Amino acid sequence: MNPLKPRRLGRQDGFPQVLHAEWTRFRTRRGWVLAMAASVLVTVSLGLLIAGGVRSTCVTGKGEGPCPAPLVGPDGTAVRDKYYFVHQPLRGNGTITARVSDLTGQMRLPDAVPGVRNVKEGVVPWAKAGLLVRQSLTQGTPYAAVMLTGEHGVRMQYDYTHDVAGDPHDGPRWLRLTRSGETVTGYESDDGRTWTEIGTVTLTGLPETVEIGLFATSPGVLWATAEAFAQATATFDQITLQGADGPWRRDDVGVVMEPDGRTPHHPGGAVESGGTFVVTGGGDIGPATMEGGVRADLMLTGGALGLIPVLVAAVTFLTAEHRRAQIRTLPQPARPLAATAIVVGAVAFAAGLVAAGIVVPIGLAILRAHQNPVQPIPLSTELRVIVGYAALTAAAAVLALGLAALVRRAVVAVGLAVALVVVPYLLATVGLPSWLLTITPAAGFAITQSVPTFAHVDVSPSLLGGYYPLPPWAGLAVTCGYAALALAAATAVRRGEVPRQGPLT
Repeated sequence: MNPLKPRRLGRQDGFPQVLHAEWTRFRTRRGWVLAMAASVLVTVSLGLLIAGGVRSTCVTGKGEGPCPAPLVGPDGTAVRDKYYFVHQPLRGNGTITARVSDLTGQMRLPDAVPGVRNVKEGVVPWAKAGLLVRQSLTQGTPYAAVMLTGEHGVRMQYDYTHDVAGDPHDGPRWLRLTRSGETVTGYESDDGRTWTEIGTVTLTGLPETVEIGLFATSPGVLWATAEAFAQATATFDQITLQGADGPWRRDDVGVVMEPDGRTPHHPGGAVESGGTFVVTGGGDIGPATMEGGVRADLMLTGGALGLIPVLVAAVTFLTAEHRRAQIRTLPQPARPLAATAIVVGAVAFAAGLVAAGIVVPIGLAILRAHQNPVQPIPLSTELRVIVGYAALTAAAAVLALGLAALVRRAVVAVGLAVALVVVPYLLATVGLPSWLLTITPAAGFAITQSVPTFAHVDVSPSLLGGYYPLPPWAGLAVTCGYAALALAAATAVRRGEVPRQGPLT
């Protein structure tokens, strides 16, 4: 007997024998093996081509050159830390209280007349003004703040990535921030007499002397995938400070200079009159989801096209004529279908693991070698992206297999699989509605998201900005659910059929 020729399965064969026969049949057919190799080649080639073509430059006071490395917060996340700060040093414990009596601002909208800047009054939803205590003025250092926002009421935020909701009220509000050792507590009030605690946080390592005061900032207004100028202006009155009694200092933290190196770009400021401060600032204190550098998941942009050979291989593996003949010789069709799904899924997982395991780390190394800023990515997240893409590849292959078992026509099954998994992702990439990535099997691409989205940061709903409508594991669960449903339906249909001997025509 030729060892390379799969033997015909009989009724006496158990599941392990069926599984072994399916694996033998796959590895001895060159076309299917080449399809998996083609998937790896497409994914890796496109990813490295993208990595090699990225060249980031920035204009600073020193001229045009490589962009600086992303600013990182206490937990290693890329952050933004730009605001106007009216402050005093606080030694030991203390409390600051103030009322934010007004919050206005300016933002640039698309030009109504080409070339004429269209700046209007108004604030963006996450414009912020309130009380801030932080380790120092050095950007990226730990902090806690209680604030009034443009459209999200009162919030307490700390260390950039954490956000606690207070009262949703958007009008004038009394705020209070108390420091006791490493513990900071935020309060709010309607009248300055009855106070409600918003939250208490611990800033580990907070030094004896900290900076405490009033701040204002505003992220830019979103235009599609770009961010345009916006500023917030807040009026603070009824200000009291316990534990410090020095002169107020003023700093435009993180302000960027124009190319001449001397002129601030969109500077903030503060005006004091009779114990009232009017503070204006722009920027943000929070995660840098778009500005923090090139994302690791960009390396897997070619992964959608790389799935196509896998889908074709999964379909033809089932619809090959001699395979259909072998399936019909078994009394329980569900068993060989399950075995086929295991083999196809395992091989697809291996192909996806090899592709992502090559393109992600090497692509990131190329980006860094070309002096591009790269979003910090923890090892755990990088592993999740790599293994997650492999799991997505496996789930997509099993889905294609289930579709093939249902429709029994290779061309139709491949078309359905590509339309369900690949096309929605490509449409979302070019800017069409991202809701397609919630209701189709393409939702699984969310598992490759390397930079999380945060509730307190508005982002453009575009894959180009790294946005996915579902969390990583939830997106993958959608794809796995489709695969399980297709496989279960195909199994049920086959169990209801009367077994026939010999090949189908």
